[in-house]
Amino acid sequence: MKKRLTQHRTQYRTQNRWDSAIEGNPNAWRRISPPRLFVGSFVILIAIGTLGFLYLPGIHADKPLSFSDSLFMATSAVCVTGLSVVDTSTQFTFRGQAFLLLLIQLGGLGMLAFTSLVIQVLGFRLTIGTESLTYEPRRGGPRVNLRRLTRDVILYTFIFEAIGAVALLSVWGPRSGFEQAWWPAIFHSVSAFCNAGFSTFGDSLVGLRDSPLTILILSVLIVAGGLGFVTMEESWLCYRAHRRQAKKNKRKRRMSLHSQLVLITSGLLILVPWPMFAFFEWNNTLVDFSLIDKISNSFFLSITPRTAGFNSIDYAAASDSTNFLTILLMTIGGSPGSTAGGMKTTTFALILLLAWSRIRGNETTVFRNRSIPEDTTQRAIGLAVVAGVLMAMSVFALAISDGTPNPHGGFLARMFEAVSAFNTVGLSMNLTQALSFSGRLVTIAMMFVGRVGPLMLASALVIGRGRRGRFRYAYEDVAVG
Repeated sequence: MKKRLTQHRTQYRTQNRWDSAIEGNPNAWRRISPPRLFVGSFVILIAIGTLGFLYLPGIHADKPLSFSDSLFMATSAVCVTGLSVVDTSTQFTFRGQAFLLLLIQLGGLGMLAFTSLVIQVLGFRLTIGTESLTYEPRRGGPRVNLRRLTRDVILYTFIFEAIGAVALLSVWGPRSGFEQAWWPAIFHSVSAFCNAGFSTFGDSLVGLRDSPLTILILSVLIVAGGLGFVTMEESWLCYRAHRRQAKKNKRKRRMSLHSQLVLITSGLLILVPWPMFAFFEWNNTLVDFSLIDKISNSFFLSITPRTAGFNSIDYAAASDSTNFLTILLMTIGGSPGSTAGGMKTTTFALILLLAWSRIRGNETTVFRNRSIPEDTTQRAIGLAVVAGVLMAMSVFALAISDGTPNPHGGFLARMFEAVSAFNTVGLSMNLTQALSFSGRLVTIAMMFVGRVGPLMLASALVIGRGRRGRFRYAYEDVAVG
């Protein structure tokens, strides 16, 4: 008993010192707003990655990277984009690929999630500021325990990545030997779950396009990583509650509207483009494939634009219809609170629901017998407008820096590259390595803004609501349409 009291006193004193360090200077703490701290964590991680690619010994198989290449690779890894100005299979040694994978893992889940986990493991408590930064700021989602969710995020991640690595190893081991397959299996499992799109193969997955099991395993990892940890957490809780309540004949636990919208929208965005891609590429890039390979690869074409970045075909040889549909899917991206980027599935769904409600003459946006607050739909419209403007500016900037005449494709290739970078997808029409120095700087800026921009905007909107004054200006209508 005495020993236990001593441990509690030591922990209490340590906690007080921790709180004093964090909250001892409230003015300094208030000056570092959550958006600034969030952006700062990515800036620091990108800086560490750049210095690592420049100065870490034994990570380059060939000549060392230049500063611009190091900055590009670090930004692409931390922002889980997947665009690469070098061939990761030949440029990096095992140590270099491991360092790249570490940046992907930290960038995919966020340094703040790991920091929060370490704080809890050490027995400290999370401050309100830390909790608000651990995940993407959101309103309207299901209410979950953030401390438990922090631990579950790490648990889910390692479970999915471990299962994916074992599954890939079981498929690739007999094909190329287990000694050669274990590292690519781990690398691709982490890269797929984090929606990064980096590969240890020089042609991404083009050499494995005749392996339907590989396509299926990576597709499951990509979808799982893009659903969002809150949706995964709630799905698991609902499953457990359903099993317990089924034995007692009690009412089922209802899943939140947020998770229902995520699951339904994600499913439709996979199933609807699947036959369209098959139709567009059946006699083009898929012409030499077997029937099962045509079906699996067209399915993968609807999965990978959701910010995953792997490719099993050459997009430079794909039809314009395929590339434009890919651009649309890249723009939508994954779900809130996930490792994926893009405008987000819920934002896209809310805009469509709002339009459908207006067409039917409803004053409120309705989904599954629930009215969605007008403030939420207005924020969705605001996010979509800002994302659209930023993407348009990105396309224009890349067209200026790497415009015609250029042998690597026309305007569609630049639009494809810009949208892929801004939405942290990583797909390319073979333009990335041919970018000029200014084009690389533009792409770096797009990847960074695309990774933190929507989150920062959501934070600013939420914070701004509390600072509004107690008055409004007079209304005056404007004609629309």
